[in-house]
Amino acid sequence: MNLSAIYRYPIKSARGHAVNSASMDRFGLAGDRRWMLVDSEGQFYSQRRAPDMALLDVALREDGLSLSYAGESIEVSTPRTGDREISSTVWGHTMLARGVDPRVDTWLSHRLGADLRLVFCPEDASRSVDSVYLPDAKREQHVAFADGFPLLIVSQASLDDLNTRLNNPVPMDRFRPNLVVGGSDPFAEDEWRNLRIGSTTLAIVKPCSRCAIPSIDQQTAARDPEINRVLASYRRREGVIYFGMNAIVTGGGEFTIGERVTVLN
Repeated sequence: MNLSAIYRYPIKSARGHAVNSASMDRFGLAGDRRWMLVDSEGQFYSQRRAPDMALLDVALREDGLSLSYAGESIEVSTPRTGDREISSTVWGHTMLARGVDPRVDTWLSHRLGADLRLVFCPEDASRSVDSVYLPDAKREQHVAFADGFPLLIVSQASLDDLNTRLNNPVPMDRFRPNLVVGGSDPFAEDEWRNLRIGSTTLAIVKPCSRCAIPSIDQQTAARDPEINRVLASYRRREGVIYFGMNAIVTGGGEFTIGERVTVLN
Protein backbone atom coordinates (compact mmCIF):
# COMPACT_ATOMS: atom_id res chain seq x y z
CA MET A 1 0.00 0.00 0.00
CA ASN A 2 1.07 3.59 -0.52
CA LEU A 3 0.02 7.14 0.27
CA SER A 4 -1.69 8.15 -2.96
CA ALA A 5 -3.01 11.63 -2.09
CA ILE A 6 -2.78 14.37 0.55
CA TYR A 7 -5.41 17.10 0.93
CA ARG A 8 -5.76 20.10 3.16
CA TYR A 9 -8.63 22.53 3.65
CA PRO A 10 -7.47 25.94 4.92
CA ILE A 11 -11.03 27.12 5.66
CA LYS A 12 -13.39 24.60 7.21
CA SER A 13 -15.90 23.47 4.57
CA ALA A 14 -14.46 25.61 1.76
CA ARG A 15 -12.68 24.10 -1.24
CA GLY A 16 -9.56 22.06 -0.46
CA HIS A 17 -6.47 21.35 -2.52
CA ALA A 18 -4.04 18.50 -3.06
CA VAL A 19 -0.40 18.78 -2.00
CA ASN A 20 2.62 16.57 -2.62
CA SER A 21 3.83 16.65 0.99
CA ALA A 22 2.70 17.97 4.35
CA SER A 23 3.82 18.14 7.95
CA MET A 24 1.89 18.10 11.21
CA ASP A 25 1.62 20.97 13.67
CA ARG A 26 -0.14 20.84 17.05
CA PHE A 27 -3.58 20.97 15.40
CA GLY A 28 -3.20 18.57 12.45
CA LEU A 29 -1.79 19.00 8.97
CA ALA A 30 -0.10 22.41 8.86
CA GLY A 31 -2.55 24.87 7.33
CA ASP A 32 -5.54 22.56 7.58
CA ARG A 33 -8.80 24.03 8.92
CA ARG A 34 -7.16 26.78 10.94
CA TRP A 35 -9.81 29.15 9.54
CA MET A 36 -13.58 28.99 9.78
CA LEU A 37 -16.69 30.95 8.90
CA VAL A 38 -19.13 31.72 11.70
CA ASP A 39 -22.57 33.30 11.62
CA SER A 40 -23.72 36.34 13.59
CA GLU A 41 -24.11 34.16 16.71
CA GLY A 42 -20.64 32.64 16.42
CA GLN A 43 -21.82 29.21 15.23
CA PHE A 44 -19.69 27.55 12.56
CA TYR A 45 -20.95 27.82 8.99
CA SER A 46 -20.48 24.97 6.56
CA GLN A 47 -21.71 23.35 3.36
CA ARG A 48 -24.44 21.73 5.44
CA ARG A 49 -26.05 25.18 5.52
CA ALA A 50 -24.54 26.71 2.38
CA PRO A 51 -23.50 24.31 -0.41
CA ASP A 52 -22.02 27.28 -2.31
CA MET A 53 -19.11 27.19 0.14
CA ALA A 54 -17.77 24.44 -2.14
CA LEU A 55 -17.11 27.19 -4.71
CA LEU A 56 -15.01 29.29 -2.32
CA ASP A 57 -11.45 28.66 -3.47
CA VAL A 58 -8.71 29.18 -0.89
CA ALA A 59 -4.94 29.46 -1.37
CA LEU A 60 -2.48 29.72 1.49
CA ARG A 61 -0.12 32.71 1.41
CA GLU A 62 2.95 33.28 3.57
CA ASP A 63 0.91 35.47 5.91
CA GLY A 64 -2.70 34.72 5.18
CA LEU A 65 -5.03 33.56 2.45
CA SER A 66 -6.16 34.39 -1.06
CA LEU A 67 -9.90 33.86 -1.54
CA SER A 68 -11.64 33.50 -4.89
CA TYR A 69 -15.33 33.17 -5.68
CA ALA A 70 -17.13 33.50 -9.01
CA GLY A 71 -14.16 35.19 -10.64
CA GLU A 72 -13.56 37.73 -7.86
CA SER A 73 -10.80 37.58 -5.24
CA ILE A 74 -9.61 39.17 -2.02
CA GLU A 75 -6.50 38.86 0.15
CA VAL A 76 -6.70 38.03 3.87
CA SER A 77 -3.98 38.73 6.42
CA THR A 78 -3.50 36.38 9.37
CA PRO A 79 -4.76 38.10 12.55
CA ARG A 80 -2.15 39.05 15.14
CA THR A 81 -2.10 38.95 18.93
CA GLY A 82 -4.31 41.78 20.14
CA ASP A 83 -6.61 41.76 17.12
CA ARG A 84 -10.34 41.50 17.80
CA GLU A 85 -11.54 38.23 19.27
CA ILE A 86 -14.78 36.49 18.30
CA SER A 87 -16.49 33.80 20.36
CA SER A 88 -16.72 30.87 17.95
CA THR A 89 -18.44 27.51 18.38
CA VAL A 90 -17.77 24.29 16.49
CA TRP A 91 -19.71 21.16 17.48
CA GLY A 92 -20.46 22.43 20.96
CA HIS A 93 -16.95 23.68 21.73
CA THR A 94 -16.68 27.46 22.17
CA MET A 95 -13.36 29.27 21.97
CA LEU A 96 -12.01 32.75 21.32
CA ALA A 97 -10.84 32.95 17.72
CA ARG A 98 -9.32 35.97 16.02
CA GLY A 99 -11.30 38.02 13.53
CA VAL A 100 -10.02 39.45 10.24
CA ASP A 101 -10.42 42.80 8.52
CA PRO A 102 -14.19 43.53 8.47
CA ARG A 103 -13.94 44.21 4.74
CA VAL A 104 -13.25 40.50 4.25
CA ASP A 105 -16.35 39.62 6.29
CA THR A 106 -18.43 41.93 4.09
CA TRP A 107 -16.99 40.40 0.92
CA LEU A 108 -17.80 36.87 2.09
CA SER A 109 -21.25 37.79 3.40
CA HIS A 110 -22.28 39.31 0.09
CA ARG A 111 -21.16 36.29 -1.88
CA LEU A 112 -22.52 33.57 0.38
CA GLY A 113 -25.75 35.34 1.26
CA ALA A 114 -25.46 35.42 5.05
CA ASP A 115 -24.03 37.60 7.83
CA LEU A 116 -20.64 35.93 8.28
CA ARG A 117 -17.30 36.38 10.00
CA LEU A 118 -14.02 34.72 9.06
CA VAL A 119 -12.04 33.63 12.12
CA PHE A 120 -8.58 32.16 12.72
CA CYS A 121 -7.52 29.61 15.34
CA PRO A 122 -4.50 31.09 17.16
CA GLU A 123 -1.47 29.09 18.23
CA ASP A 124 -2.41 29.23 21.91
CA ALA A 125 -5.92 27.86 21.37
CA SER A 126 -6.82 24.72 23.27
CA ARG A 127 -9.47 22.45 21.75
CA SER A 128 -8.69 18.92 22.87
CA VAL A 129 -9.57 15.71 21.07
CA ASP A 130 -12.03 13.65 23.12
CA SER A 131 -9.78 11.53 25.35
CA VAL A 132 -12.26 8.63 25.12
CA TYR A 133 -10.83 7.92 21.66
CA LEU A 134 -7.15 8.36 22.47
CA PRO A 135 -4.94 5.27 22.83
CA ASP A 136 -2.93 7.09 25.50
CA ALA A 137 -5.22 9.26 27.61
CA LYS A 138 -2.22 10.99 29.18
CA ARG A 139 -1.07 12.36 25.82
CA GLU A 140 -3.38 15.27 25.02
CA GLN A 141 -4.15 15.91 21.35
CA HIS A 142 -5.46 19.17 19.95
CA VAL A 143 -7.48 20.08 16.90
CA ALA A 144 -8.35 23.44 15.35
CA PHE A 145 -11.66 23.65 13.42
CA ALA A 146 -11.82 20.10 12.03
CA ASP A 147 -14.94 18.27 13.21
CA GLY A 148 -13.16 16.40 15.99
CA PHE A 149 -9.88 14.79 14.95
CA PRO A 150 -6.67 15.97 13.25
CA LEU A 151 -6.73 13.54 10.31
CA LEU A 152 -9.25 11.71 8.13
CA ILE A 153 -8.07 8.66 6.17
CA VAL A 154 -9.93 7.01 3.27
CA SER A 155 -8.73 4.19 1.02
CA GLN A 156 -8.98 4.63 -2.75
CA ALA A 157 -10.47 1.14 -2.95
CA SER A 158 -13.41 2.20 -0.78
CA LEU A 159 -14.27 4.99 -3.19
CA ASP A 160 -13.79 2.65 -6.15
CA ASP A 161 -16.20 0.17 -4.54
CA LEU A 162 -18.79 2.90 -4.00
CA ASN A 163 -18.47 4.06 -7.59
CA THR A 164 -19.38 0.59 -8.89
CA ARG A 165 -22.75 1.09 -7.18
CA LEU A 166 -23.48 4.63 -8.40
CA ASN A 167 -25.05 5.66 -11.69
CA ASN A 168 -22.66 8.62 -11.77
CA PRO A 169 -19.23 7.94 -10.21
CA VAL A 170 -17.87 10.64 -7.88
CA PRO A 171 -14.34 11.85 -7.10
CA MET A 172 -12.62 11.62 -3.73
CA ASP A 173 -13.27 15.30 -2.96
CA ARG A 174 -16.84 14.40 -1.95
CA PHE A 175 -15.40 12.88 1.24
CA ARG A 176 -12.81 15.58 2.07
CA PRO A 177 -10.07 13.28 3.42
CA ASN A 178 -6.60 14.38 4.47
CA LEU A 179 -4.84 11.14 3.51
CA VAL A 180 -5.77 8.66 0.78
CA VAL A 181 -4.27 5.17 0.83
CA GLY A 182 -3.88 3.20 -2.40
CA GLY A 183 -3.44 -0.54 -2.81
CA SER A 184 -5.75 -1.84 -0.07
CA ASP A 185 -8.98 -3.81 -0.20
CA PRO A 186 -12.25 -1.84 -0.06
CA PHE A 187 -12.97 -0.65 3.46
CA ALA A 188 -9.88 -2.30 4.85
CA GLU A 189 -9.42 0.87 6.88
CA ASP A 190 -12.38 -0.16 9.03
CA GLU A 191 -10.14 -2.76 10.67
CA TRP A 192 -6.90 -0.80 10.97
CA ARG A 193 -5.80 0.21 14.46
CA ASN A 194 -2.21 1.41 14.03
CA LEU A 195 -0.56 2.47 10.79
CA ARG A 196 2.85 3.58 9.58
CA ILE A 197 3.15 5.98 6.63
CA GLY A 198 6.81 6.49 5.77
CA SER A 199 8.38 7.29 9.15
CA THR A 200 5.16 8.53 10.76
CA THR A 201 2.93 6.35 12.94
CA LEU A 202 -0.79 6.87 13.42
CA ALA A 203 -3.56 5.49 15.59
CA ILE A 204 -6.91 4.94 13.88
CA VAL A 205 -9.36 6.04 16.55
CA LYS A 206 -12.93 6.38 15.25
CA PRO A 207 -15.06 5.76 12.14
CA CYS A 208 -16.12 8.94 10.37
CA SER A 209 -19.87 9.50 10.40
CA ARG A 210 -21.29 11.21 7.32
CA CYS A 211 -23.76 14.03 6.83
CA ALA A 212 -25.12 15.55 3.62
CA ILE A 213 -21.81 16.97 2.35
CA PRO A 214 -20.87 13.89 0.22
CA SER A 215 -24.04 14.61 -1.77
CA ILE A 216 -22.70 18.05 -2.78
CA ASP A 217 -20.69 18.33 -6.00
CA GLN A 218 -17.52 20.16 -4.96
CA GLN A 219 -17.13 21.74 -8.38
CA THR A 220 -20.68 23.00 -8.92
CA ALA A 221 -22.33 22.95 -5.44
CA ALA A 222 -25.23 20.98 -6.94
CA ARG A 223 -26.84 18.34 -4.73
CA ASP A 224 -27.15 14.70 -5.76
CA PRO A 225 -28.98 12.61 -3.15
CA GLU A 226 -28.10 9.30 -4.84
CA ILE A 227 -24.74 9.00 -3.10
CA ASN A 228 -26.19 9.04 0.42
CA ARG A 229 -29.00 6.65 -0.53
CA VAL A 230 -26.47 4.17 -1.89
CA LEU A 231 -24.14 4.56 1.08
CA ALA A 232 -27.05 4.00 3.45
CA SER A 233 -27.79 0.69 1.73
CA TYR A 234 -24.52 -0.87 2.86
CA ARG A 235 -22.57 1.54 5.10
CA ARG A 236 -25.21 2.37 7.71
CA ARG A 237 -24.84 1.12 11.27
CA GLU A 238 -27.35 2.01 13.99
CA GLY A 239 -28.79 4.74 11.79
CA VAL A 240 -25.44 6.38 10.95
CA ILE A 241 -23.52 6.25 7.65
CA TYR A 242 -19.76 5.68 8.02
CA PHE A 243 -17.07 6.21 5.39
CA GLY A 244 -13.39 6.68 6.27
CA MET A 245 -11.56 6.69 9.59
CA ASN A 246 -10.40 9.45 11.93
CA ALA A 247 -6.78 9.28 13.07
CA ILE A 248 -4.14 10.92 15.24
CA VAL A 249 -0.35 10.94 14.85
CA THR A 250 1.53 9.01 17.52
CA GLY A 251 5.08 9.49 16.19
CA GLY A 252 6.80 11.57 13.54
CA GLY A 253 4.69 13.93 11.50
CA GLU A 254 5.76 14.15 7.86
CA PHE A 255 3.89 12.84 4.82
CA THR A 256 4.92 12.57 1.17
CA ILE A 257 3.00 11.16 -1.79
CA GLY A 258 4.15 7.65 -2.67
CA GLU A 259 5.37 6.67 0.80
CA ARG A 260 4.80 3.08 1.85
CA VAL A 261 1.83 2.40 4.12
CA THR A 262 2.09 -0.48 6.58
CA VAL A 263 -0.62 -1.79 8.89
CA LEU A 264 0.99 -2.40 12.29
CA ASN A 265 -2.12 -4.01 13.79
